[in-house]
Amino acid sequence: MKACLRNAVLIPALALALAGGGFATAQQPAPTPITPPAANGAPPPAGTPPAPQPMPQPKPFKEVVKDAKEVPGFFTLYEKDEKVWIEVKPEQLEKPFYFSTVRTRGVGERMVIGGLMGPRHIVYFHKIGQQMQLLAKNHRFRAIPGSVNERAVTTSFSESLLAAAPVASSPHPDTKAILVEANALLIADLSGAATLLETAFRLPYALDTRNSSIVKAESHEQSTGFNVSLHFAVPKLPAPPLVPNPQQPQGSPPLNLPDSRSLFLGYRFNFAQLPDKPMAPRLADERVGFFTTGFVDFSDDLRANPNVYYVNRWRLEKKDPGAAMSEPVKPIVYWLDKNIPEKHRRAVIDGILEWNSAFERIGFKDAIQAKVQPDDAVFDTADTRFAAVRWYLASDGGPAIGPRHVDERTGEILDADILFTDIFPRGSRRLVVEDIPRAHSQAIPWAQALGAEYCTFGEQALQEAEFTMDILEARGELDPGSPEADAFVYAYVKEVTSHEVGHTLGLQHNFRASTVFTPEQLRDPEFTKKNGTVGSIMDYAPFNIPLKGERKADYVSPGLGPYDYWAIEYGYKPLDPAKEKEDLEAIASRGSKEPWLAYASDEDTFVAGSPQGMDPTVNQFDLSDNPLEFYKKRLALSRELWERLQAKQLAPGETYDGLRRSFLAGFTQLGRGLVPATKYIGGVVQQRDRAGSGRLPITPVPASQQREALKVLNDGMFSVDSFRFKPEFLASLPVSRLDYRGSLERGEAAAQTPLISLSSTVLGMQRSVLDQVMSDGVAQRILDAQAMNTDAKESFALSELYDTLQASVWSELKSGREVTPMRRNLQREHLRRVAGQMLRPTGSLPADARSLLRLNAQSLASGIRASMAKRGFSKETKAHLAESLNTLDESLKAPLQRAGV
Repeated sequence: MKACLRNAVLIPALALALAGGGFATAQQPAPTPITPPAANGAPPPAGTPPAPQPMPQPKPFKEVVKDAKEVPGFFTLYEKDEKVWIEVKPEQLEKPFYFSTVRTRGVGERMVIGGLMGPRHIVYFHKIGQQMQLLAKNHRFRAIPGSVNERAVTTSFSESLLAAAPVASSPHPDTKAILVEANALLIADLSGAATLLETAFRLPYALDTRNSSIVKAESHEQSTGFNVSLHFAVPKLPAPPLVPNPQQPQGSPPLNLPDSRSLFLGYRFNFAQLPDKPMAPRLADERVGFFTTGFVDFSDDLRANPNVYYVNRWRLEKKDPGAAMSEPVKPIVYWLDKNIPEKHRRAVIDGILEWNSAFERIGFKDAIQAKVQPDDAVFDTADTRFAAVRWYLASDGGPAIGPRHVDERTGEILDADILFTDIFPRGSRRLVVEDIPRAHSQAIPWAQALGAEYCTFGEQALQEAEFTMDILEARGELDPGSPEADAFVYAYVKEVTSHEVGHTLGLQHNFRASTVFTPEQLRDPEFTKKNGTVGSIMDYAPFNIPLKGERKADYVSPGLGPYDYWAIEYGYKPLDPAKEKEDLEAIASRGSKEPWLAYASDEDTFVAGSPQGMDPTVNQFDLSDNPLEFYKKRLALSRELWERLQAKQLAPGETYDGLRRSFLAGFTQLGRGLVPATKYIGGVVQQRDRAGSGRLPITPVPASQQREALKVLNDGMFSVDSFRFKPEFLASLPVSRLDYRGSLERGEAAAQTPLISLSSTVLGMQRSVLDQVMSDGVAQRILDAQAMNTDAKESFALSELYDTLQASVWSELKSGREVTPMRRNLQREHLRRVAGQMLRPTGSLPADARSLLRLNAQSLASGIRASMAKRGFSKETKAHLAESLNTLDESLKAPLQRAGV
């Protein structure tokens, strides 16, 4: 049903608060103040508040719904012409129910995509005068119901108003029910889309209620749903500045619209009945990675920590509690949306059902089911009644994600939707870069837009698949159109599906699971067939690519890992309530005793504040218990690919697109390998253990491993011979002219650079290494580690880091070799950091680091002077050395404010 809503305006609570206004709707403008005369006819005294204007009385119930279609259900609806009314019975007032949002239509870029889950709340209808409010309950703070502490909680913390609308009818003469117009209530920015659009495009899109509508309304026994089309617009696009200013970036309009001033977003608003009996919650444990529902419990003021966390999990109960193996009372059913291409449904189904093996170990048969939505089905998979898997399209790539909606009272998962982008199968067939413009794939911080549950595994695994196929095709081991390639794509889509299903079961990432197997085990096909390539499907696992001449094992894990079975046991195993705490402790404590159960999640990846974090055993896309060995292997694979590409003879008429893409893929893989290598220097391994595990929770990386990592980086990233390519090869890497022309028409020229700059590409990776190893955090950890080492010989000195790094970056000062453009770039970056830390030290830079850098700067200046006295350098090298020396001299002479001295 389509409707042009003339009288439906709802201003969200947040927008009103920011504007400083009270709650009101466009249907009911602020009344004109009427001041009654004084009793004696004299004017009222100054300061007398104006009398409110009387509210108009609503029409009789039966008159409002005359000739309307009645739709019975959780909330009974009435439809007529352009309007929908919600019947609210007296017993439904003040009664909590579940409210959730799902975006059903997007613009296909910058994560403004259809199918993405939005906010969810436990809400209730509250009538105040002739106004109906939709209020969200605050479950963040709790106390025992009926207690004095609960009264304190109620008066201390506010609920939120999500929507409000005038009561549309007088009470029904028999049932006493009243009507609320759904158009007035729901044609509003309930999900905060205006902020999302402004974050994505830096343009102040505003909701246009006149051109928004309710598309469909339906009601069922336990739920009521509304599909809404919301129009957002800006009156004008900003003119580009006459002089571009990088410090003030301009808004970048959407590229996928006929007119960037106007767009429609679709939403599904679900009203659903809460479980009659709340699920028994299960306490979370930091040693096992579940998403959690947390709250502050004020029931007992003697508790040391009032924070309580419940694991997020589905309600799973045995039909026969006494049986060792039983079907569940209600299985977890995933519906494949009918928009999923048929050729990929088998891989998606198998990826879903893979989790049944974990539930079978704890006594559930067919706990997980997969069904396909029929082509003629009329139900909407965005309905809260259906956990769904949906396909979506995006012009700038996009992740696969598996968010959930949960009952805030207990952590029970009530709904989940998995999203896949079609770049997975297409990208695995090596078409993504040529066919899909990716101009703004990193234009906004998607992780911030989606919160902590953001998952990029699908998109990044795509790059792994492309790199692997590049290698195999270059070796002549794989034809992109062969059955082997189809099997390759199947394994990849199945793995990504299983990963996202794990999220919808409540599991967080596990970025330590990739370190539980040895390189030798990963080269053994019998071992990987039985155990996989990583300890958990919840890791971001790279493809297990063999070096030339090595045995070929599984490229991706064929199933779940040992950690996955353990985590499902903790979250879902039926336990005796009287012994649950004891049994959960026994399960969780296994993590410190069984190496294959190693666990660390997102927050462990970047903990400690420096650019890449501090723990070299917690990474995305590393493999084996020797991350340094993995980096060296990826460097060897990248070099092999580059050598094969340089020797490749293109057929007459073949484009150069594939060469360019594969060339850049090698750098992408090399960049990934750099992350664990840099984290060894000043690294600290942190375990999620509790007392009695036999391990210390914090262990500095041994000095020998730090020295090895520094040598690997010097040899692979800073060596003068690291990146050499044939000139004719570099001249054979043009951008696709059709894509470039299209980008010009869309205003994306800056994103489609016709020429590949090798020096800029290399410099980008070198900068990331220098940012990490020369960061304040690394310097502080190296100094702090000395106090934690019982053997002074095992300490890695900060002076050793700075000396080794400087000797590698400025090696030409001793060798007398010409300084190439790429080496000059690297030296400038090193010098910029040294000078900056001497002149403008941050408050977190250790004093020892500052003094060491100054001493090394003096030594570097002396080395440059000695080198400049030699002959044979080009004019460019002489100019570079002279400028570098001037920078050092000025920095050493400049006055410095030394804090804390």
